[in-house]
Amino acid sequence: MAEDKLSFEQAYTFNLLSNKKFTFQQNPKVTGLLMKWSMLGRITTQAFNFDQSFQPYRSNDFAWDFFQDPQVKNNLKVLDSSGSWTLLGRDITHVNAEVVPCTKVSVDIFDPVYSNGILRPSGHIVKCYHEIYPDFDELRMILLEEDSDNYHIFSASDRQEFLFRLFKHVVLGGELCQYEDVVDPYIDTAKLIYKDMVSVQKDPDLKEISVVSTILKVSAYDASGLCYPSGIENEQTFAYLCIDPFKRHVYVLYHSFGIGDFSGN
Repeated sequence: MAEDKLSFEQAYTFNLLSNKKFTFQQNPKVTGLLMKWSMLGRITTQAFNFDQSFQPYRSNDFAWDFFQDPQVKNNLKVLDSSGSWTLLGRDITHVNAEVVPCTKVSVDIFDPVYSNGILRPSGHIVKCYHEIYPDFDELRMILLEEDSDNYHIFSASDRQEFLFRLFKHVVLGGELCQYEDVVDPYIDTAKLIYKDMVSVQKDPDLKEISVVSTILKVSAYDASGLCYPSGIENEQTFAYLCIDPFKRHVYVLYHSFGIGDFSGN
C-alpha cells in the first residue's frame, strides 16, 4: 500500500474509547449462541475515535494510519497462537484494506432462504450429504458451494454486503461449532452485530434511512509476514473497521478462528 501522502493530507490519529459498550456482547442470549458456535472468547469489539474528517477515497490512508498509530498499537487486541489475548504492539510494514459494500437497512436480503427448499415447512434447516463435512445442511451448502443448486438465490452483489458477511460468519462459526436447526438465531445475531457496527441517517426530505458508515476488511503485515488478524489465514478469521464519519468513531470487529470458550466466562 502506498505510504506517501499529499502534503496537505495529515495522518489520522486515534484514541481508544474504553467505555464504549456494544449491545450484542451484553446480550445473554447472543453470548450463549456465540459460545455454542465456538466464537465466544475469540470475538471482540473495540472503539476508537479519530481526529479529522473521513472521506471514503482516503480508506487506504485511514487503514495505514490506524495501524501506525501508537494508541492503536498499544491497545488493539489480538489472539496469539496459544489462544491468549495480547496487544498488537508491532511495526506494521503493509496493510490491505478492502472496502466492503454496506447498504442494507433491513434483513430482507435473507428472504430467499425461506422459499427455495432450504427450510422445511416447520422452519428447520434441511440436512444434506457432503463428502467432507458430516452433519451438513442446505444453508451451509448455499454459503460454501458455488456449484450447489441453490447458490444463485443470492446475487453476487448481495453476497459482498457486510450484513450478508456477518450472517455467513455466524453460520460457519468456530472450530467446534454446534450448528443451529433453524435459521432465525443466525439472522437475529447478524442483525444485532450489524446494528452495533453500522451507523445510519434519515433523509429529512425523502424520509428514507441510509447507511453512512464505511466498512473496511483489513489485514496487516510486519517484517515476518501476515500478523493481523492472525498469522494464519482463514475465512473465519477476520477484522473489520467500521467507520462512522460523523461521530469520527471507528469500531473494530475481530474474530480469530479456533476453539471458543465453552465455560460461559
